[in-house]
Amino acid sequence: MVEKEVIVYRDKEEGFRPNGYVDLQYRYYGDTEGQDDAFSSVNNETKGNGHWNADNNYSRLQLQGKINMTEKQALEYRVRNYNNLSGDDAKHTSNDTETRLRYFYNHGNLGDSKVNLTSRLEYKDVIDPANQQHVEYQARFNFSEYMFNSDFVKTTDFTVAPKYRYVWGSGNNDNYDNQIGADLYTMHELPWGFSFEFNVYATQHFYGQDQFFDAGEKMDDKNFTVDVEAYIYNITNLYTNGNVTVDFNFEGGYDAYSWSQEKKFGAPRGDENSKYYEEYVKANPEGKGVGTENAKYSVYALPTIQLNYQATPNVLLYAAAGAEYRNWAVTSENSASNWRWQPTVFAGFKTTF
Repeated sequence: MVEKEVIVYRDKEEGFRPNGYVDLQYRYYGDTEGQDDAFSSVNNETKGNGHWNADNNYSRLQLQGKINMTEKQALEYRVRNYNNLSGDDAKHTSNDTETRLRYFYNHGNLGDSKVNLTSRLEYKDVIDPANQQHVEYQARFNFSEYMFNSDFVKTTDFTVAPKYRYVWGSGNNDNYDNQIGADLYTMHELPWGFSFEFNVYATQHFYGQDQFFDAGEKMDDKNFTVDVEAYIYNITNLYTNGNVTVDFNFEGGYDAYSWSQEKKFGAPRGDENSKYYEEYVKANPEGKGVGTENAKYSVYALPTIQLNYQATPNVLLYAAAGAEYRNWAVTSENSASNWRWQPTVFAGFKTTF
């Protein structure tokens, strides 16, 4: 008997490969319902012509995606380009670009616990008259493994994130805002295609310049704010045929409820008899005044019908139409009202790699 040598070949273990996705979307927003109608306000009546919602008849081209560069590092990006389609800058959004970048580093679990620690560094330039930008660091502790889970409710995210943010304007001066605080991010999966998101942002502000509050009755270089978001989501499949699906999508909720220790919300008021009226006019020659309330909120609902086509295992084409229902004009806590519809359509593609 002759023994033969047996050679065993083992498959080569495949290491980590960078992966992620790219999503390109074009979106159009129409004119808000009743846009030219007058509505009640702190001054009894406000004329229409754009005051319901300052952003109408415009488009948004959005490029967003994520790159998992290593097993521990990831980069998210989102670029939004807004275009005014009406030519009326007085009542519609301006032409501008907003960029947001987020870098993540996953430190892993803390010791023998199930608490994950991830660092997040964010840069964002915000579309506003002050041309503000910010950088922010968060230490994100995810406790989702310790949260309540059942056949009906599953907690997929429960993150507590101490943070520091620095905000500055277009000039190289003392117009800045140092912020420290902590955020809470949660996500829960529910039965029948529903999910629920609840977030809290608690922030202590330290301004480089004194800010005006309560219709100019107060100036201070500090303020404490809390913003709360609560959203319900649902996806219901209406039709499926091969690579084609039609879904009914819904999202809505508080976006957001905001509270400020100092009074700054509500209809702006400029009273010549207020304590710091002259200082306000000097600092804001074209300003309309300062609010007199501590809180405001916006509640919305956005139903859409979406058509999806899975062109390849890695490429999804989609298009959707719907309308957003929101209290665009009056958001102060004591007088929020006048919810109106704004139609929207969008289309795009998403590819994974």
